Amino acid sequence: MNWSPYIKSFQTYLKIERSLSKNTVANYTFDLERLCMFLNENGISVAPEHIGEETIQQFIYSVSKEVNARSQARIISGLKSFFSYLLFEDYRTDNPMELIESPRIGRKLPDTLTVSDIDRLIAAIDLTTPEGERNRAILEVMYGCGLRVSEVAALKISELFFDEGFIKITGKGNKQRFVPIARSTMKFLEGYRKQIRSHLTIVKGHEDTLFLNRRGKQLTRAMLFTIIKDLAVKINLGKNISPHTLRHSFATHLLENGADLRSIQLMLGHESITTTEIYVHLDRKYLTQIVARFHPRKK
Repeated sequence: MNWSPYIKSFQTYLKIERSLSKNTVANYTFDLERLCMFLNENGISVAPEHIGEETIQQFIYSVSKEVNARSQARIISGLKSFFSYLLFEDYRTDNPMELIESPRIGRKLPDTLTVSDIDRLIAAIDLTTPEGERNRAILEVMYGCGLRVSEVAALKISELFFDEGFIKITGKGNKQRFVPIARSTMKFLEGYRKQIRSHLTIVKGHEDTLFLNRRGKQLTRAMLFTIIKDLAVKINLGKNISPHTLRHSFATHLLENGADLRSIQLMLGHESITTTEIYVHLDRKYLTQIVARFHPRKK
């Protein structure tokens, strides 16, 4: 049974009507293709309009042997969205995912780095190479502005408003926000632009992209992950970190130095402050200091 037309129309719905990111759409598509593969391997010929709860439960059970609870929850979430879409478009009169529950996964807090850790990472960059100057600018803007890895990769020169002290970021769902940028971070970005980027042969279509690889094209997300992980190994950090670790550290250090949660939410580009609370990890010592400083009964 051919599911492709349904999946393609679902992709269009996710992009246009729900304004989801390319990565989210790709993940949902992958999960649906995984379901189709399961049906083919088990000789089950059924259309999306007629597939039942029992068959989907069998698929989820088979997947649960291969992935962790978090990935399983994501797959279930994607399937629920797909069948809700089919229900909305009158392809179905019921939702086979209605009684299927996601596994409990709790709140996973990523590692955070100290200021000293971040200084060591940046100090380990080989500045004798053009890539080194670029990588220092990348780490400075990741930590200095709390950007997602996709936002760093897509950052445009035309989105740098240094005179005003802001950069414009296009985040999830193409939602834009302005993030303050420190003068020290501006200095590293300008140094990279004038000393390194200006000497590259830039591929057509990438003229406005800030961070480029040796071939004059936009850096990939995978390359940004590699840069961070290689530096962590180089200094024997002993933590499994990613670009998101710098974003999380940005939020944590702001909060620990007195910034309010609402301001951090706006800078991170979170729709819900609940999401910001998950990202911002606070140790008990800091919480004790907050109570001692601000609660009237402690005076």
